[in-house]
Amino acid sequence: MKTSARNQLQGTITEIKSGQVNTEVVIDLGAEAKLTAIITNDAKDDMGLTVGDSAYAIIKASFVIVSKEKPGKISTRNILETTVDEVVNGMVNSELKLKMGDHMLTSIITKDAEDELEVKAGDTVYALIKANSIILAQ
Repeated sequence: MKTSARNQLQGTITEIKSGQVNTEVVIDLGAEAKLTAIITNDAKDDMGLTVGDSAYAIIKASFVIVSKEKPGKISTRNILETTVDEVVNGMVNSELKLKMGDHMLTSIITKDAEDELEVKAGDTVYALIKANSIILAQ
């Protein structure tokens, strides 16, 4: 599978909760990292998702928000502790490569945000991803 999304994280579905319109799907990425995705019930049915299935969480790098401090009360479902592996500086945006167990997560943030955060390789940062920003694939 080839996509333009920088993040394609494979894991195992550990929980599925369906509501009237949407379904919440939890994917275990290993190393105590889990992602929660919200998809439509129709998408869940079309994909035939069940607990124990392997799935990919596809996330655009621009959807990955970065914080140097662990957020407290916040509506974002996915807060992942990561280690900055590399910072690629640009004139407008910077690319952060974040290590999370066996997975690498890429985030694109503005150069101004990178400067304000003073983020550098080796730093612990938190990747925040809204559940609605995750696309699932098999």
